[in-house]
Amino acid sequence: MARPRRGADRDVAPGCRLRATGVRVGAVPQPEVRPVGADGLLVEVDPAEVGRWYAALAPLRDARQVLDVVPAARTVLLDGVRDPVELARQIVSMQPDPLPSADGPLVQIDVHYDGEDLAEVAEMWGTDAAGVAEVHTATEFRVAFSGFAPGFGYLSGLPPHRHVPRRSNPRTRVPAGSVGLAGEWSGVYPTASPGGWQLIGWTSAVLFDLDRDPPALLAPGTRVRFRNAGPR
Repeated sequence: MARPRRGADRDVAPGCRLRATGVRVGAVPQPEVRPVGADGLLVEVDPAEVGRWYAALAPLRDARQVLDVVPAARTVLLDGVRDPVELARQIVSMQPDPLPSADGPLVQIDVHYDGEDLAEVAEMWGTDAAGVAEVHTATEFRVAFSGFAPGFGYLSGLPPHRHVPRRSNPRTRVPAGSVGLAGEWSGVYPTASPGGWQLIGWTSAVLFDLDRDPPALLAPGTRVRFRNAGPR
C-alpha cells in the first residue's frame, strides 16, 4: 500500500499540473499529475518508478474509483476517474511502497536462441551466442507496460550495460514469436509486423489470443523468465 505524504492542496484546473511539495529526503521522486479530458489523470513519474506507481494505483480500479489504469514508459494514465480533483490530491501525497521482486504472476517462455541479430548482440555484450542466451535466461523481467501491438509487453530488467540500440535499418517484417532487445527493453512480437528490435531468438508461445481470458499473456506487472529451448 502507498503511504501518505504532505502535498499540494490546490485544485487541478485544465492545463495545470499538481505537484507535491515538502517531500522528505530519500522518498520516491514526486509525481506530477495533470488532467486529461473531463475524467482522466496523467501521472508523470520517474521512468524507473513506473512499476511501483502502477502497483500502488492499480487497486483503484478494483475499488471502482477509476475505470482503468494504464502504465507507459514514463506515465500512468487513470481513465474514468470518479473525482479527479480529490484523487489528484491523494496521488501527490502518496509514497508508494517498494515493489517486491517476487510480487506478481510469473510466466515462463521457452526460447530458441537463433535470432538474426544474435551475433551482433553478442559482440556488443562482449560474449558469444551462448553467453547472450545465458544472460537473457538468468534475468527476471517484468512487464512494465504494453504497446505497439496487442499483446506486446515491454519487459524491464536488463542492467544498463546490457542495453542495446535499435537497428539502424528496421525490418519490414518480423515474424511472430521473435524475441528481441531494444534499448533497456526485451520483448516478444505477438504478430508479424515491421520492427527495429535486435532479434536474438524465437518462441512458439502465443502472446495474444482473443479466445483466451485474458487475451494477453503478458499483462503489466507480470514477471517473465525465459528458458533456453535449444535448437529448432
